[in-house]
Amino acid sequence: MSSLWEKLEDFKKRIEFVELSHPVSPETPHWAGFGSLESEEIYNFKKDAFTAIVYSMVSQYGTHIDAPGHFTEGGRMLDELDPRDALLPLVVVDVSEKVKEDPDYIVGPDDILEHERAHGDIPEGAFVALRTDWSKREENFDNIDEDGVSHYPGWSIPACRLLIEERGVKAIGHETSDTDASIISNEVGSLPVETYVLAQDIYQVELLRNLDKMPPTGGVIFVGYPNVVGAPGFSARCFGFYEKNGASSAGSR
Repeated sequence: MSSLWEKLEDFKKRIEFVELSHPVSPETPHWAGFGSLESEEIYNFKKDAFTAIVYSMVSQYGTHIDAPGHFTEGGRMLDELDPRDALLPLVVVDVSEKVKEDPDYIVGPDDILEHERAHGDIPEGAFVALRTDWSKREENFDNIDEDGVSHYPGWSIPACRLLIEERGVKAIGHETSDTDASIISNEVGSLPVETYVLAQDIYQVELLRNLDKMPPTGGVIFVGYPNVVGAPGFSARCFGFYEKNGASSAGSR
């Protein structure tokens, strides 16, 4: 057996796997501006001895990766991303209690620094995910009030600037359908935080889930996506890993 295979077997025995993406179906949470998944069976076992289905959905459906070119003209598309950046150290910044008090909560630099005081510095090249527990909502995902106004949390440009320009992260992620808190996008009519993030030539993943099952530090994330030429993004299958009985796995439970 090769050395790498032995390390793989040892790795599987020592770690816990966490599903970080939503199953893809017509009921999958997605941005309200996009339609739901549609499907049509074009071959079936009864007539053709095999099955094949045509799926119709927007590239940014459900849990998905956004390439820089999603918001930045001339930015890298999916097929231009470095595949090594699909496997990164994972840091989970937990603001779920603050979001319970204020669904319009905007994450600032102080939230990042508070995490670092408790769990250590965010390493260069990490993926930083924002835990809000928003993915646990079972209805009215965008928290739309009686006036038709949405209320959900998100990042601020100062917080993202700290992560990208000072900490050198490779990617960010969150549980909501937008990078920006809705209070920001509702006010300005655009997505300035997402625009800033993708202009920095990093990628992001939206609509993550189960971040409460990952440690605040010490974990790893794998972001799987199809190698579609020229794609601004696509639905993604994301997994988290952390060591069983590891000291770092106790902090966010």
